[in-house]
Amino acid sequence: MVEIGLLGVPSNSSGTADGVALAPAVLREAGLLDALGEALPVVDHGDVPSIPGGPARDAATGMIDPHGLRATVEEVRRGVAAILGEGRFPLVVGGDCPLLLGCLAASGRSGERGLLFVDGHEDAYPPERSPTGEAADMELGIATGITDVGWWPELAAASPLVRPRDVRILGARDADQLDLDGVPSLADTVPLVDGKALVTDPARETSRAVTSLAVPWWFHVDLDVLATEALPAVDYVQPGGLSWDDLDEVAEVALAAGPIGWDVTIYNPDLDPTREHARRIVRFLGEALRHLPG
Repeated sequence: MVEIGLLGVPSNSSGTADGVALAPAVLREAGLLDALGEALPVVDHGDVPSIPGGPARDAATGMIDPHGLRATVEEVRRGVAAILGEGRFPLVVGGDCPLLLGCLAASGRSGERGLLFVDGHEDAYPPERSPTGEAADMELGIATGITDVGWWPELAAASPLVRPRDVRILGARDADQLDLDGVPSLADTVPLVDGKALVTDPARETSRAVTSLAVPWWFHVDLDVLATEALPAVDYVQPGGLSWDDLDEVAEVALAAGPIGWDVTIYNPDLDPTREHARRIVRFLGEALRHLPG
């Protein structure tokens, strides 16, 4: 039987220790371990250290706290590698999207790994064009080698973590915003099913995506792929998006196809005072993991 290895990443690429950085602790308080344990055996690997470096934007890189980003990604890489080395399935709960870089770095070599990227945003802003300076605007650009990381020698040596042709994007709906910001969409270089198309048949589109992925492949879910009505506890809301039932279908099909690991990000407990949405996320995770191949 598959055994889950749970890893929390209390990260916030705004350089602070609040907001999404609180998600791992709040989801645990909302019963995450019990929900996972009802689905499959689970071992809690704890949280990686929180390394907030402050909200100032670095002049050289155009990013907020690039040194904290490097340190967090390395901690995630070590944690995921340890879980995989013990034969467990990594479930990495953030925090925000740049933790994906550590997950990919731990899960094979470029050209020998794929990525199912389920997200309301493409997340490939050039740092100098990012309206926020947060690495959460940029992680897919960094992962695919589209964004230069010469200032980060370890990552540059491994770049790309995943080739653009080995990525499948489902659910992005920020094309109009990218156009306003003068940033090209990845749609010409990465297979992409936008939010409007995904919602018409989530299971079919997910099946098409995963059957064409390189193996092994990693599964990334940014919860802002959901509609604001389904999950308002995210920092950057947009029109459109999936219902919880839609996301359940995506996750069930994806997990049944056998990814090497899964990360889930972007829930902000500061926007969920009653913890209603924390409980819904916990239920989603526990139910979805029942679909992992035995």
